[in-house]
Amino acid sequence: MSQTTNAAGFPKPAELIEITGASALEAQDRAVLNVLYQHAHDSGHLTKPGVKWEIPAVALRTSRHESNDRLQDTLLRLMQVVVQVPYADQATGDARVLSTHLFRFFDRSAKGAGMVRFGIPEELGPVLAVSGRWGRIKAATVCAMTSKYAIALYEMVQLRGGMDRCVETFPVSRFRELLSVPKGAYPAGKDFVRVLDAAALEVNGLSDYSVQVQVVRKHPKAPITAVTLAWWRKEGDAFRATQREMQEPKLGRRARLQAAAAPVPPTPKRGRAKVPAASAQQLDLVDALAAEKAGGEPQRAK
Repeated sequence: MSQTTNAAGFPKPAELIEITGASALEAQDRAVLNVLYQHAHDSGHLTKPGVKWEIPAVALRTSRHESNDRLQDTLLRLMQVVVQVPYADQATGDARVLSTHLFRFFDRSAKGAGMVRFGIPEELGPVLAVSGRWGRIKAATVCAMTSKYAIALYEMVQLRGGMDRCVETFPVSRFRELLSVPKGAYPAGKDFVRVLDAAALEVNGLSDYSVQVQVVRKHPKAPITAVTLAWWRKEGDAFRATQREMQEPKLGRRARLQAAAAPVPPTPKRGRAKVPAASAQQLDLVDALAAEKAGGEPQRAK
């Protein structure tokens, strides 16, 4: 476990980010999951069998208004879900899939306050400890999000933030798995696009990266066959706007993010209006997205 938590976030293993079968988890559940696994990781005992950890119950509340009953519901869902964890066998190098619960147990005070005790399955801890890929996850960012799909998208981007390219196309079935969209949900393309747009809105407004998500079709009325994801690190005004929004309350956040994302209408002037040029980074991303749709090799934005 050479990776440690720092200002950039908790090093969440790719195996835990790319799990499948977690569609029953809500946004709060995913946030609590991250807090618990960060606590276990930072202890340095993730690989030791039979370890029990303790954490204050108040640390698991994603807002000041969370009730004890809601936290209990979250812990029950985290106990019940069975996920599929892809990993590479350390002895043989074979690609394998571990079917497991996320936690062995939860032990909490009957009064709701106090400490929460928990354990991680003995087979899962070592798999996560030797991971070769990590995404830096900020607990504050995850807790600020209200959509479980936004959290999943944020973690996907964080996992890929250090790659040599910043555009990737996924088969739509795989992208739905990574977002933990339940089977049969949002079968209509327009409904799925709305889910993607809502997730991208929160990631763009609350994380250190900006994203573009585009669906791929053979023609405008054809079914969605793939999803292309592009990402780039924020700088300057975009970064400062995110920092300001993180200080604002959740109430009214969606409206604020939508207003910030809306294009500003040009002010009528005499003569020819001067149109601001797109940044080189934006143009590179547009070109890369077009190349992905055409089956070309994606290139990293400058």
